[in-house]
Amino acid sequence: MEKKINTVYISGLGAVGCVYASLIHDTKSASLSVIADSDRIKRYSDNGITINGGKYSFNYVAPDNRGNGPADLILIAVKQHNLAESIDAIKNFVGNDTIILSLLNGITSEDIIGEVYGREKILHSFVVATDAVREGTVVKFSNSGRIVFGSEKGSKENSKVEAVKELFDRSGISYVVPDDITREQWWKFMMNVGINQVSAILRAPYGVFHDTVEAQELLRMASMEVLAIAEKKGIQLTDNDIKEHLEVFRKLSPAGKTSMFQDVEAGRKTEVEIFSGAVIDLGKQYGIPTPVNDILFRMIRTIEQMNSM
Repeated sequence: MEKKINTVYISGLGAVGCVYASLIHDTKSASLSVIADSDRIKRYSDNGITINGGKYSFNYVAPDNRGNGPADLILIAVKQHNLAESIDAIKNFVGNDTIILSLLNGITSEDIIGEVYGREKILHSFVVATDAVREGTVVKFSNSGRIVFGSEKGSKENSKVEAVKELFDRSGISYVVPDDITREQWWKFMMNVGINQVSAILRAPYGVFHDTVEAQELLRMASMEVLAIAEKKGIQLTDNDIKEHLEVFRKLSPAGKTSMFQDVEAGRKTEVEIFSGAVIDLGKQYGIPTPVNDILFRMIRTIEQMNSM
């Protein structure tokens, strides 16, 4: 078995990063450090981070500070447009045996990170069913969700997988190790293409998708284009997977909001390029029309530009 994970570094203290940082911190399951630039460290140190009403003062390290040496595990929890910055920021903390989990949305971040640090260090992963909301330095969640992760080679007995499972057990972090992580990442990608984009345009919390048939249908229309592309790639997704998405949302707080909805509300850059943007590009590659995602992409880009005026 891979050596026990004792040292964890997190890059990104958004809603998702704060959820898992707080769980590791509270259980004292590992030595935890947050990698951040000097401006962020000052802001976090001055204001503190409030998570579910509790004040957190994490151990912060700048990218040029080697801290406690190489990490046993690095969790990357930034947005896609900050990924290049994060990849550069973690370089002093990546050792020969470091495991890297990217908790980003989309289906490309592991390939990008692997090109820099080696695919052997990467476990494919994503987060599902969390309802965390961040406003400034305040994060609230009623459901921490679960991390779905595994080896791209598909072996549940992978020593890195076993080491991460052992850490998550100690930390109280819910997780699933599927037989086929690639299929599961596409399942999540299809969900994000639907719920994230439609909720951002409608400014609709999860409760709208619990009961509003028209909102559910918009989600389904966007997701069906992903399903068609997946079929061309030999990835087994079906209409039942879209129904499963709706069941996931029904278990989340009605007031909860997707990450893209939160970005639109806060006037931040969204991840539209890795959702409808990626669907449009893949549609062209495989000769599949993507009219719904064409419209969603243009609507969200318009919202972004309106927010920047």
